[in-house]
Amino acid sequence: MNFTDFLSKIQYKFTDEEEQLLQKAFDFAKKAHAGQIRFSGEDYFEHPVEAAIILADILPSAPTVAATLLHDVPEDTKITLDEIRKEFGEEIASLVDGVTKLGKVRLRNSKDQYYVENLRKMFIATSKDIRVILIKLADRLHNMRTLQFVRKEKQKRIAEETLEIFAPIASRLGIGEWKDELEDLSFQIVFPEEFKKTEALLKNALHGRDKALKKLQKNVAEILRTEGVKFEDLQGRVKRVYSLHKKLDKYGGDIHKIYDLVALRVITKSTVDCYSALGAIHKHLQLLPGRVKDFIALPKSNGYKSIHTTVFDNHKNIFEIQIRTEQMHDEAEKGIAAHWYYEEGDKADKLQKMRVQWVQDLHDMQNQMNNPEEFLNALKIDFFQKRIFVLTPKGDVRDLPEGATPIDFAFSIHSNLGFYMQGVKVNGKMVKIDHALKSGDVVEIIKSKKPVTISNDWLKQAKTSNARSKIRHYLEEHQTGIFNSLKKLINRK
Repeated sequence: MNFTDFLSKIQYKFTDEEEQLLQKAFDFAKKAHAGQIRFSGEDYFEHPVEAAIILADILPSAPTVAATLLHDVPEDTKITLDEIRKEFGEEIASLVDGVTKLGKVRLRNSKDQYYVENLRKMFIATSKDIRVILIKLADRLHNMRTLQFVRKEKQKRIAEETLEIFAPIASRLGIGEWKDELEDLSFQIVFPEEFKKTEALLKNALHGRDKALKKLQKNVAEILRTEGVKFEDLQGRVKRVYSLHKKLDKYGGDIHKIYDLVALRVITKSTVDCYSALGAIHKHLQLLPGRVKDFIALPKSNGYKSIHTTVFDNHKNIFEIQIRTEQMHDEAEKGIAAHWYYEEGDKADKLQKMRVQWVQDLHDMQNQMNNPEEFLNALKIDFFQKRIFVLTPKGDVRDLPEGATPIDFAFSIHSNLGFYMQGVKVNGKMVKIDHALKSGDVVEIIKSKKPVTISNDWLKQAKTSNARSKIRHYLEEHQTGIFNSLKKLINRK
């Protein structure tokens, strides 16, 4: 691929100065990788080029795309990072260095201290500049697309790593299109039989649904026009194989209980139009009770916004309808990088702000934990699980892992609140402190004037590393105090 072809595949118009930078990076990387061949038999240089195209689809920032073109140069050629720094400056060199560090992370030997240290470096690098992980994800996505050329045992290791680490990271960053593809490509390799079974179930369930979806699409368009609701587009969406596999586990393998196999997306002009569209659809189509979810009023932890409702069409087929603005749709596909398009102001400033709280939380956590295994477990518990939103009585939102209890909520509000918790109300009703919280719950901690007695049971009931760490510290100090008192009594005798 030549440079002109490369630029033609990026749907963004760079300035002349930006094009010069990209041309320089393109030629530099091509020369550095000259003579190197991939397992597929193609020139190695095709890999960084394809990764750069993937990256540019969600973040067409010239320095970031240039760094993607150069990301394998220090690792796989004789050219050093210092040479890249000299040619392209500190910003691009820093991005390349960050990606090189991430390249050392492997999922094998997860109890090995060196592995965990590499995992720490990965997230520390990410917390300094979110673009590092975006480049790494683009790199991983292209590698997954061409994984069939790698030997079988390596295929499985890379796919497991992708399913356990990289796909969840894409999800946490809200990059839906990358997450979906990474999951399906990995699922097919790690669990081939389950993939085939799920794929067959999906194809069978979708039989005849295409025509029904097209009729629904036409019907909804007529409804919106009749009611005077402005909309940009109507799109059909079929559920991904891995996503279906996870949902089948939830519903005991019964595909008939899953109502979002096929969804219709209504793309509107404004947030107001989203709610107008919802009202119009419910006016003309029978809804399935209890299936309306408003992720605009209460977005998901990765920033996802949309309204979901489930309705019957005129032939009693069940469909999910998702209603969102064009910006919400782009954010659902591109995640954090979509803000680069929509926020006003200087592009460079926006790139510096492209950080999310969970990454900073990881950075803080690794500074607090000395035990590598505890750190790894915390990652799996706190950040690779599904998240829930829980509200304070004042409406403040707390982002917690699924299965979290009032104990976790209390310690998330304030480091000492848990030590004064004598009771808890969820949605106005008293519950036990080990009650499993759900998204949308309003939680009120009833505080005592004096610290309460904390037992080992609290340690079992807490789910977050933050709460467990504080409880463990309290129990250790308390037990030390008892032992000291006993020693004093013995000495007196």
